[in-house]
Amino acid sequence: MINVTEQEKIESISSLQSSIRKTEKSLSQMTEKGVSTTLVRKRLEALRTGLDILESVWNQESHHHTIDDLKSAQVILEGLLPGIVRIYEKSMLGSPQRTLLERRIKSLELAIEEIGNHLDHQKG
Repeated sequence: MINVTEQEKIESISSLQSSIRKTEKSLSQMTEKGVSTTLVRKRLEALRTGLDILESVWNQESHHHTIDDLKSAQVILEGLLPGIVRIYEKSMLGSPQRTLLERRIKSLELAIEEIGNHLDHQKG
């Protein structure tokens, strides 16, 4: 288990919940427009899995995800990071956007790491 402060836990949960809400809104808009939603659906499921894993670890509860679910979520979340990091690097120092991006990056990194820990545990 990763050593994380209570503040980091709160911020990470909040950040992932925000990402989920934004992705759900995008999915809804794309569905209305009749465009392909496959990628957005996969991202949404990966974000939900990441949130669930963090909550289950931090609350010492079990989760319902299969190894395939976890592997898929890990790959998708890893794929989201570079784009967010690029936006972060272009953001203005001290801006609210930069703070939100820092939290989003941290929450994704934590989710990816905990998913990896679960996968490693399943192997052993």
